[in-house]
Amino acid sequence: MLSDSYQSTGAMEALTGLPPLDLVLRGEARSAAHRLWSLGCWSYLHLNQGHRCILTQLQKSDPIFNMGVNIMKPVFNLEPKYRVTMLTREEWTRGPGTPPAVKGLVWFTGGYRTVQGIGAGVYGQSVDRRLSISLGKHATVFQAEVYAVLACVHEIETQEKPEKYVSCLL
Repeated sequence: MLSDSYQSTGAMEALTGLPPLDLVLRGEARSAAHRLWSLGCWSYLHLNQGHRCILTQLQKSDPIFNMGVNIMKPVFNLEPKYRVTMLTREEWTRGPGTPPAVKGLVWFTGGYRTVQGIGAGVYGQSVDRRLSISLGKHATVFQAEVYAVLACVHEIETQEKPEKYVSCLL
């Protein structure tokens, strides 16, 4: 005899048009087992014990699940596209022009406050690119500084220059 709570759950599922929860969970478990098997991450020790029997039952139910699949494991290349050198104002002003250690693209970023409000500025010396961005009256100079750095990174990304070195004056 089924318990009252099980019967009421079944009635609620039928009224709402939801599939039975046990079937949904079984389907998710089979899908995960097949995905792990396809990626070569499935252990075949003790085939009919515990969770390992899910794949065995799945492969017995339909021969299509014994076929190989064309799945590639994702590979992430987290190698940076360029190297950024952050120099202080003192390092830039030691001598005339840019410091000798600087190579590649040279960018200047900054936040500023005027009577009209707060703004962010970006200047790419190597590519002769200038940006002046108004942030209104409710931003802080610190927020403008951060925004300028983000805008500089965006500009560098869109320039598609083959340079591997970027120097920024904050």
